[in-house]
Amino acid sequence: MSETTESLRKKIDRANELQSVVRTMKALAASSIGQYEKSVSSLSDYYRTVELGLEVCFREIALSVPAGRPEPKNSGSVAAVVFGSDQGLVGQFNDIIADYAVKKLADLPGKPRVWAVGERVYSRLTDAGLPLIGLFTVPNSVKGITPLIGQILVENEKFRNQDENAELHLFYNRHKTRATYEPVSQRLLPLDETWRRDLAKSPWPTKNLPEIMGDRTETLRELIREYLFVSLFRACAESLTSENASRLAAMQRAEKNIDELLEDFRGSFYRLRQSGIDEELFEVIAGFEALSRSHSPD
Repeated sequence: MSETTESLRKKIDRANELQSVVRTMKALAASSIGQYEKSVSSLSDYYRTVELGLEVCFREIALSVPAGRPEPKNSGSVAAVVFGSDQGLVGQFNDIIADYAVKKLADLPGKPRVWAVGERVYSRLTDAGLPLIGLFTVPNSVKGITPLIGQILVENEKFRNQDENAELHLFYNRHKTRATYEPVSQRLLPLDETWRRDLAKSPWPTKNLPEIMGDRTETLRELIREYLFVSLFRACAESLTSENASRLAAMQRAEKNIDELLEDFRGSFYRLRQSGIDEELFEVIAGFEALSRSHSPD
């Protein structure tokens, strides 16, 4: 079916509307990247404070696994939290982290139980055959991260009540540059024995060594909770940064495609309109010539 100037004008209007939406989403993604990057950066000081507290505890408390001896074998229970997205228009963001998590979990002993953060990654993990035990909604702001982490910690506590030696792993996309990211994993529990020994041997930043006031075991337990909270918070913030970076890249590609499409539409519109003008001119000229011949003397 041949195009008309009216149909082309409607296509141009729709493309302009879509371009406006894409530019708005692009601006929102860029703005979101900034706030999540800032939240990740601000965590570093708090994480260092928690780390110093753990350093003191590891020095003073006799751990259940003495230094120099191997860690106890895992009971076979493995829990994992996979951070993805609820919304689309994020390119391969969910596919990348889902494939990475499936591959890594396959190498671990035992049968994994997975919590998914985001409906999109939940669907991909389900299709991969992983046993999912929970779905969490992705926060839409920095303020929404804390309630989410609280829910995850509650569910993890329930899981560990059944098996205190169960492992807990995180899988998320870590932000690299403005528009790139990479999938990473982290084992949170049990605490790595090498990390504990190295932390206990670390030099204290001042000459005054601190002491633990009150119950040492309870202090250690609370610090470990804070360590879990900070680690989960950082993973979520990194994932959200990466999600918006992926969305920004997708919107940039969409904007480029729309620009090219608009250029084609406008070119076709102007050619078609010029063709119509030319036809009208030819008709006027032909009519004028016919009228001139009819009035000319024989």
